[in-house]
Amino acid sequence: MAFAPVITRLYGPEAFGMLGTFMAILGVLTPIAALTYPIAIVLPKSDADAKNLAKLSAILALVIAAITAAALLVAGGWIAEVLSLGAIAGFLLLIPIAMVFSAYQQILTQWLIRKKQFRITARVAVIQALTINSAKAGVGWFHPVGAALIVIATIGQAIHAALLWSGIRGRETAHPNQDESTGTIRELAKRHRDFPIYRAPQVALNALSQSLPILMLASFFGPAAAGFYTLGRTVMGVPSALIGQSVANVFYPRITEAAHSGENLQKLLVRATSAMAAAGVVPFGVVVAFGPWLFSFVFGAEWVVAGEYARWLALWMYFGFLNRPSVAAIATLGLQDFFLLYEVVSVALRAIAIYIGFVVFKDDVLAVALFSLSGVLLNALLVMFTLSKSKRMPASE
Repeated sequence: MAFAPVITRLYGPEAFGMLGTFMAILGVLTPIAALTYPIAIVLPKSDADAKNLAKLSAILALVIAAITAAALLVAGGWIAEVLSLGAIAGFLLLIPIAMVFSAYQQILTQWLIRKKQFRITARVAVIQALTINSAKAGVGWFHPVGAALIVIATIGQAIHAALLWSGIRGRETAHPNQDESTGTIRELAKRHRDFPIYRAPQVALNALSQSLPILMLASFFGPAAAGFYTLGRTVMGVPSALIGQSVANVFYPRITEAAHSGENLQKLLVRATSAMAAAGVVPFGVVVAFGPWLFSFVFGAEWVVAGEYARWLALWMYFGFLNRPSVAAIATLGLQDFFLLYEVVSVALRAIAIYIGFVVFKDDVLAVALFSLSGVLLNALLVMFTLSKSKRMPASE
């Protein structure tokens, strides 16, 4: 965010729109790359089992990325034309490369979460952010185009994965694994098959529902509108990235341990959710009240529309912020099948909201507002449902 006022003044809304569209497509495809098996790495009691799940995830990522690359080679132009994505048609083949590195990043992150090595993930995040944003600012002085942002973002995925690998290698050398696996890779894949069956479609649908505004803004109103949304979404995602994801990463192994030891899961969820609700009031509330003025002042006068978007996005993101503990508890509570159904309903409701705003009223701000309000409703329902289920879960589980 410290770099953002410089970068937004160098590149402009259209360049950000190209980057946002590319990342939206990548966000939908990445969960499919390893079929969400990386999320299961935290669950086994045996480190050897967790490592086998990591190997399975890495193999799947390579195979599925290769299939995606072949599909884009054959039909990439047609896909870009059908989805009105001509602005990034020349960069679609970077998506399989970014998919592989993004999947490896997930695998390595989940291993570090399992080992509670949050110091490593934090240090890597800082180094990666400094490196990539310095590159964006440096390149922007000479060649401020969307293509530069897309290439740098792809390289950023590789750098992040490499830094995480380096951190893990140093720790594993000092603390070698001693236990034995309880099954082969095939047996572990079958044991955790609820992840590819339920969680992978759920995560992909969630990413699709969040990417719909960017893709539709780019299609109906052009790259600049997508750029306004991308900046608003990025800024509103900062509290989630700084606090929400960190809480989720810590809470996931914590609630898994609590379930194994028979603790009161609902009490843990209530405390974590209440803390998130209190922490998010000020940052999100300020944007709701002063969004257009803040964006114009911080990022430049041409970004005032992004502030209008952000005012509505802040409502949705606040409820997404406080539901992080609930999402982290999904696997532990055995709610993967429900979560998939939830995402199907979520995509349908959000698509209807966007359709009404874009097609019926032809108003981009109204479309973002309706999309955000549907997100508020859905996130509130998810929190209430997980709290209810955690109360009913037997202590022995």
